[in-house]
Amino acid sequence: MLRADIKASAGTCKDTLNHIGELLRDSGIFAGFSESEYNEAITRISAGECSYPKGQLIFSAGDVTERMGLIISGSVTVESSDMWGNVTLLSLVSEGEYFAETYALLGEPMMVDVRANEDSRILFLRVRGINHSGKWTLKLTQNLLTILARKNLHLSERSFINSGKSIRRKVMSYLNALSLRKNSRDFTIPFNRQQMADYLNTDRSALSKELCLIRNEGLISFRKNHFILNV
Repeated sequence: MLRADIKASAGTCKDTLNHIGELLRDSGIFAGFSESEYNEAITRISAGECSYPKGQLIFSAGDVTERMGLIISGSVTVESSDMWGNVTLLSLVSEGEYFAETYALLGEPMMVDVRANEDSRILFLRVRGINHSGKWTLKLTQNLLTILARKNLHLSERSFINSGKSIRRKVMSYLNALSLRKNSRDFTIPFNRQQMADYLNTDRSALSKELCLIRNEGLISFRKNHFILNV
């Protein structure tokens, strides 16, 4: 048993898929599958569901896993921590989204921690070492490539946002990116203030001060994590 499998078993786990079949069928990993292909695939990848309370580690840096996770309910944070306790929030993964897919495919030790951001239910899919002998395995591989490409876009977006030299530049780049993604100037961000500060690699107090300055200039309006861009 892999170390990450041992950690996952610390949550409340079960093997039944009946009550989440619709969510699973609609998830991107099974796009284009026929009923028979889906039934064979879900048997072969040995899916299992686990529940985690808020704050519990799902994976730790150094873990090795062959399983990727699909969020059934709740959300998880992907974090990078150093030995001095500094934490960088890399991403927040929400319902219907995936995490750990790259590590699951490659079998490399994880360089990040994955933590339940709230009480969460996770479906694990064992995707490494699949015998590519059936038509469905090609579809699965293609779908995984699409998932990985989208994840790469999100990581590139974060890199661009944090390339700003000032807190203001980072904030405005982040809000602009969300506005474009949601096709609206009125939206809710997925982070609280501390998480937003971690994501932007800045201090929470300095972030709050800058947000108030930008609001006072009439460029944005906000209440908690709901923002409106006044442009």
